[in-house]
Amino acid sequence: MRNDLFTYEDLRFADIQLLRYRVPAFEGLPLRQKQYVYHLAEAALSGRDILWDQNCRHNLDIRHLLEDILLHSAIAHEGKDWDAFLTYLRQVWFANGIHHHYSTDKFLPAFSADWLSEAYCLIPEPVVAGERFAELLPVITDPSIMPKRVCQSGEDLIASSACNYYGEGVTQQEAERFYAAKKASAPVPDQPVMYGMNSRLEKDAEGNLYENTYSSGGLYGRQIGRICQHLEKAMEFAENDRQREIVSLLLQFYRTGSLETFDQYTIQWIAETEGMVDFVNGFTEVYGDPLGLKASWEGYVNILDREATLRTEILSRNAQWFEDNSPVDPRFKKKECKGVTARVVQAAILGGDLYPSSAIGINLPNSNWVRSVYGSKSVTIGNLTEAYDQAAKGNGFRKEFIPDDKVLDMVNRYAHELDDLHTDLHECLGHGSGQILPGVDADALGVHGSTIEETRADLFALYYIADHKMHELGLTPTPEAWKSNYYTYMLNGLMTQLVRIEPGRQIEEAHMRNRALIAHWCLEQSSYWAKVFGTIPAMELAKREGKTVLEIHDYPTLRQFIGQLLAEIQRIKSEGDTLAAKHLVEKYGVEVDSALHQEVLQRYKALDLAPYKGFINPRYTLVTDTEGTVTDVSIAYDETFDQQMLRYGREYN
Repeated sequence: MRNDLFTYEDLRFADIQLLRYRVPAFEGLPLRQKQYVYHLAEAALSGRDILWDQNCRHNLDIRHLLEDILLHSAIAHEGKDWDAFLTYLRQVWFANGIHHHYSTDKFLPAFSADWLSEAYCLIPEPVVAGERFAELLPVITDPSIMPKRVCQSGEDLIASSACNYYGEGVTQQEAERFYAAKKASAPVPDQPVMYGMNSRLEKDAEGNLYENTYSSGGLYGRQIGRICQHLEKAMEFAENDRQREIVSLLLQFYRTGSLETFDQYTIQWIAETEGMVDFVNGFTEVYGDPLGLKASWEGYVNILDREATLRTEILSRNAQWFEDNSPVDPRFKKKECKGVTARVVQAAILGGDLYPSSAIGINLPNSNWVRSVYGSKSVTIGNLTEAYDQAAKGNGFRKEFIPDDKVLDMVNRYAHELDDLHTDLHECLGHGSGQILPGVDADALGVHGSTIEETRADLFALYYIADHKMHELGLTPTPEAWKSNYYTYMLNGLMTQLVRIEPGRQIEEAHMRNRALIAHWCLEQSSYWAKVFGTIPAMELAKREGKTVLEIHDYPTLRQFIGQLLAEIQRIKSEGDTLAAKHLVEKYGVEVDSALHQEVLQRYKALDLAPYKGFINPRYTLVTDTEGTVTDVSIAYDETFDQQMLRYGREYN
């Protein structure tokens, strides 16, 4: 695919659609900055296998086995079993392992164990030894073995989860006690490091617990060593001294595994706001750990979109106004909002836990004490939201689920712009708002902590996107445009996100639970107060021509409900109220109405759409003259998904 023939869409399989994203900002960079991007991108791709192993201890061998069959088996490359094999391989590639990237359920291949055995036997010199293949075969084909990567139910969440953050025999109770003791003995109690973030908790021969730390001399040392090589090279092309200091501290962290060094790196990273190029590289989000302690590896590089960043700069400058006017209890408000930085960027490369499926907005750091003292940085990834928007045009989804022409017209006019603004508010101000009371453990909410935090940020965005201040600041096209965001958000939380759940399953992913919690709580409040006052509910699910539809009758009242829930969620977060968090999440964010679920699935199936989207990365290449001097860095969008996966397997294995 030539650059001048760029298309957003590429490949469709199973429940996945692959998209491409453009990086127009890269073309305008001077050579030095292009080289900075290039080496940071190589660092972001070099840690790929860390995530694969974190997701499940069998993932790397299974990937090697599948790629070996694809490239070298003499099995017939045709027929339903071969087609099923290709689909399964692509699912595994996309999910960075054998479990679905979103639901975390294990994929069940449509080919048989006998077919896989035959395909393996027809490899002349298999990469995976026969004894190991015998171990992997039931892992791939038996639904009872490692059925969930992240399990949020059961007596022991570690035992019921297939993720690889804990060694053999480590129990949930032991892990929780281990880290509680570490926190209790923290040398600086009000500045705790993120214990457990960059290690696997294991047992020695005597059964004693210890941390096997991720570092260049420890666990994942080979991959981390290669990351460091590219970071060292990138440092030569940094835009300023602070960027060089950031890379230097990150290198020190990778070599030592010191969490104190990681906090120093984070503080410097927050302060760097002058450069065009920025990056994240390391152990970041904890959604992959059922206990919410251990972080998955991710890497990405971004380039500033100056024009689009104007709106996030407006939000940042007014951060204190938003904090002061929040509907939460004054005890939980920040007296001074520090270091709130937000940018709209273009992703230059996606890696680790941000690839192929990626977030569209990011707010870091995750350390509560660093955020409270030094602030945070947020990004909305504009070229990814653009790719999503392009892929959604004319696909029939909105018309099917928004039967009211007036509402549909409003959504078509304003949804994309308001959804981006929602992301800005969520990442820039929502995550950075409020404060935890002194003495409250930042991890007090345990397994429900991630859901409550995402709920808090979404409620903040919903509450303020409807405020007159947004139009006064020039951030909304009309005073009423915010209603499109309310409608699409509630529709998603109540109905349309159900297309991502298998029949008979509950909601388990933190972001989906968050949306369901908000929408169902508001729906219940609407029904209750309508009965009390004998009025039409602010929001309801109704039937129209035999189909369930969302009707919002009173948007201002709905905003009041959102403000009330925001106040309660902030209280729960600030006070560490574990029981209240558990009650809200499990009552409103988990259960699925089976009849509504079946209806939504049938309606969605008729549209023939893929519920999940992901991305193919561009490819960067150093251009040299006859003497080997770098004269340019080219960018190309010509790889297919299969080609990219096989190349990554060769170059970053």
